[in-house]
Amino acid sequence: MIPKYVFLTKGVGKHKDYLQSFELALRNAGIQACNIVTVSSILPPGCKVISKEQGLKMLHPGEITFAVMSKNSVQEPHRLIAASIGMAIPASQNTYGYLSEHHSFGQTAVMAGNYAEDLAATMLATTMGIPFDSEQAWDEKKQIFQTSGLIIKTSNITQSAKGEKTGQWTTVLAAAVFVP
Repeated sequence: MIPKYVFLTKGVGKHKDYLQSFELALRNAGIQACNIVTVSSILPPGCKVISKEQGLKMLHPGEITFAVMSKNSVQEPHRLIAASIGMAIPASQNTYGYLSEHHSFGQTAVMAGNYAEDLAATMLATTMGIPFDSEQAWDEKKQIFQTSGLIIKTSNITQSAKGEKTGQWTTVLAAAVFVP
């Protein structure tokens, strides 16, 4: 089975129980009714990126749903957490792309998102033989990747939150959800 579509979503949940905070994050992301199977980081050739709204309409309750997912949880008040998915799409429809998952403590959503996007783009660039200095800042690498003409688009979806002030569990997630 090779998915034809993918959409990005994110969510946050807070509850006294860890599992319930995860369930609430899934609800917030709109994917709570799926049986999610996590997969690794390959974006199939020709897989079309669609909106979350379009993707959710294509899912059915109880369906086995494949996704690249990043999640993070904390029970410490005010501790900053993030979960992010980065995506790198090649220019050629016949070439696979990459998705990356990143979760962190203490990073803002922008920092975590840039990191995840950099990870996905770097994985794709290395498979395509695009020369670059791995020590360069993300903005510099992004410019090189885009001007190569081989990587058409990079993006990310990131959810961050601070730990709930009373010490309840806080869970964040980001996901790239595949649709057949």
